[in-house]
Amino acid sequence: MAKILATSPSSKQFSVTELAHTLGHSGGAVGNACETLVARGEAERVGSKPRMYRATGLTAQAAQHTAATAPSPGGTPPAPRPATPPPGGKPEPVTRPNGQRYHPRALAKLPDVEALRRLREASVPVLLYGPPGTGKTSLIEAAFPDLITVAGDGDTTVGDLVGEYTQDASGGYQFIYGPLVTAMLEGRALLLDDATLISPKVLAALYPAMDGRRQIQVKAHKGETITAADGFYVIAGHNPGVHGAVLTEALASRFSVQIQVGSDYDLAAALKINRTAVRIARHLATSQQAGEVGWAPQLRELIAFQKIADVLGVDAAFANLVGIAPLEDRDTVAEIVTKALGRPVTALALGRQL
Repeated sequence: MAKILATSPSSKQFSVTELAHTLGHSGGAVGNACETLVARGEAERVGSKPRMYRATGLTAQAAQHTAATAPSPGGTPPAPRPATPPPGGKPEPVTRPNGQRYHPRALAKLPDVEALRRLREASVPVLLYGPPGTGKTSLIEAAFPDLITVAGDGDTTVGDLVGEYTQDASGGYQFIYGPLVTAMLEGRALLLDDATLISPKVLAALYPAMDGRRQIQVKAHKGETITAADGFYVIAGHNPGVHGAVLTEALASRFSVQIQVGSDYDLAAALKINRTAVRIARHLATSQQAGEVGWAPQLRELIAFQKIADVLGVDAAFANLVGIAPLEDRDTVAEIVTKALGRPVTALALGRQL
């Protein structure tokens, strides 16, 4: 693919469909490869409907690397990159689209990113569930560079998924495809973040695309039938403790694999987050599992803790940790933090006038 881009005029742009036809691969696989090149700076995405790609200054180098690792006629093909790290080794961090690095975790004896990619290749939908801030979205973004995300809530409509008419510059109206249709047409991964906050009536518009039909009918746009391209894949996130989040039987039945995601406190320690804060978080997590408290800091809160400590000092960070606890758990959290530090700690608040 890099070779096709590199040997074409710099102004030449290719769609995923054109590249897939040229290479003889599925649109989903080609789309993933294109997004990987973009993430490395070895290609540039210049359009979204449809996605178009062209070469950058690094594309030729990528093409040479691909040629060097390709099997020679009659020769032995190069060994594939191992899906699992070598014994005693660790998988390399994966760079997300926002530039942040994701550190893979174990899932079925594989790095979680690799496991999700294999499930996508097998067309097995996945639901990730766990408290907010545990890294569900980070994992999905790391696994699928071509991801389209829908942030679900109680106000999400069918139009938000499928598309709706929008007024154009000339005063007329044109139908703009929504994220579901775009993902289907381009063979991309679609994340329904907080899927269980979306009305079941709205989610029903998605189900025909996930079953054997792989089609939906856009009634608002002349009853148009949309068929999913190869690579189209749906993955969802669910926060069980969030008010209004209901995992219906209809939704659960669409996701053959359901994976619990909790905070990786070992990673928090490896990221050099304050050891006492990590120890407090572990303690609260254990108490939460035992039903003694309803809240525990997740990885997101611990990362924020360290940033606050670096800016305002450790005392302010611990006071803020108490302050962000839900009101019904705040006294318990304050007691645990106070005991760990050996001094009274209350919620962060303004003091007297300076």
